[in-house]
This record gives sequence, structure tokens and C-alpha cells, in this order.
Amino acid sequence: MANERIILGIDPGTTIMGFGLIKVVNKKMEFLQLNELQLSKYDDHYVKLRIIFERTIELIETHHPDEIAIEAPFFGKNVQSMLKLGRAQGVAMAAGLSRQIPITEYEPKKIKMAITGNGAASKEQVAKMLQQLLGLKELPKNLDSTDGLAAAVCHFFNTGKPTVEGKSYSGWDAFVKQNEERVKK
Repeated sequence: MANERIILGIDPGTTIMGFGLIKVVNKKMEFLQLNELQLSKYDDHYVKLRIIFERTIELIETHHPDEIAIEAPFFGKNVQSMLKLGRAQGVAMAAGLSRQIPITEYEPKKIKMAITGNGAASKEQVAKMLQQLLGLKELPKNLDSTDGLAAAVCHFFNTGKPTVEGKSYSGWDAFVKQNEERVKK
């Protein structure tokens, strides 16, 4: 039987929550879904949080992800916005935790770096690279859903550390350091 897992990526927000799902089969990514939850029509912040929780639970029950990757809130100047964003993230995390699903948080720069090789890439650059990587026919109007998908793809890239004969390495520097006899001088 093939080694399979499903990763749910979430870009939390109180106006739009973006999400994407990928399936990993024998270390290869397959696109499953991307979408967004529109929350701007609700005035009550607590109603928005309840809807985020309920939609995340619905995604979990429908797709049975093995792992969740979530974008960490960035530090902005508006403290109220940061608090709201942190609550949205916390509610999505609570939904996953209530179903015992491991959650990994990634800084926006790390996600952009994993997808494009540039930690300062724009949303459009990230979306275009995902389109190429996953063979997406078209991109959505709002790019919050591709941000959620990017979190899932970032997690895939960060959990596929190179291994040789049971050894694991955190990167090329670690590989070279542990295999000095293989390096030409």
C-alpha cells in the first residue's frame, strides 16, 4: 500500500480564511482543493470565530487530514487587527486539536521562501509558483486560498528532509558535516 497523507493548509483571517488541501503519495504532491471562507458579511467578531471553527471541523470531517499547516500571524502596527487575527488562528488550531491532528505553524516569510525561494515574494508570485508546481488550471480571484495552499505545500517541503541509510539531516551543511569523508578536498 502506498504511503499517503493529507495536509490541510490554512491562512487564517476574520475577513477571509483561505485553505488548501494536498495529498502526498509516496513523497509526491497531488492537489486536492483550495477555497476560501468569506466572513466579511458578518458584523459580530464572535460569530466569525464560531464559523471559522465550524468550517475547519467540516473540512477535517470531510477530508480527514493527517496534519495541519497554518500561517502564523505577522506582526503589524495595528494591535486590534493582530488580536483578531490571532483569535482566528487560535480557533482554527483548536478545531484541529479537538480532533488530535498535529499542527505546525509557519511564518509568512518561511512559506514564501519554501514556495518561491524568496521570503519577500508577493501573493501573486506565490500563487503563480503553486500553479506551476501543482498544475492548477486557473487561479482564484482572491489569493487567500492560495496562501492556505502554500502553507500545506511549505509543510510538505519541510517534512521531507533528506535521509540516507537511516540518517537524517537538517540541510546540506549538516549532510556535509556528517559525511566529511565523502567531500573532495
